[in-house]
Amino acid sequence: MKAVILAGGKGVRLRPLTFSIPKPLLPVGENPILDIMLSNLKKSGINEVILSIGYQGEIIQAFCADGSKYELSIRYINEDKPLGTAGPLSLMLDCFDPEDDFLLINGDIYTHLVFQDLIEFHKKGRYSLTVAYKDFEYQSPYGVLVIEGDKLSGIVEKPKTIYKISSGIYVLNASVLNCIPHDMYFTMPELINVLLQEGREIGTYHIREFWLGIEQIKDFDKALAELNRVELNPLEK
Repeated sequence: MKAVILAGGKGVRLRPLTFSIPKPLLPVGENPILDIMLSNLKKSGINEVILSIGYQGEIIQAFCADGSKYELSIRYINEDKPLGTAGPLSLMLDCFDPEDDFLLINGDIYTHLVFQDLIEFHKKGRYSLTVAYKDFEYQSPYGVLVIEGDKLSGIVEKPKTIYKISSGIYVLNASVLNCIPHDMYFTMPELINVLLQEGREIGTYHIREFWLGIEQIKDFDKALAELNRVELNPLEK
């Protein structure tokens, strides 16, 4: 089983931290995000990783090298220009056999997801693509009016809504790579819409374990708190 990690972004929302360090190498505690991710992938039975790099890619390549310190084989694909979340896959056609399934992961994620469970779900359903999702609770900071015509019929104080959000973790069958335009900016939502229009079956897998997409500086505090909790209670992931 192979995994592709998207590590080519500029991490604009994490500046000034990312002026000198690429986002996947920013630390959670003592270890970079990417270091934690690669170790977890190895524990899940992954043997080969393809790293899509771009901005400050030479630093990532110097840090990860050939992957031997993780007991992995790491190969690099360089994005000469930003290609989005699906576009880099168009440069990897020779990395997979047509029947292969592989993991695709954004390089800014800290999670306790058991990747093997996700992979088995995908294979059992024989899906073209599986999206791992997480429940996200949004609470309105305002009281919400319920209006019928011109009359108020009720008011709900700061209601909560649960959204099912894409986690940035997927399993794909390599056959879908032919749906991605070559060397062009293309996103996963665009790929998913193409597959749906073609009538391809797409699975959804609910992540019940801890998951965090690190998008803002305050997210590092959340990730570190979870890391410390797990170190104290390793059986409570």
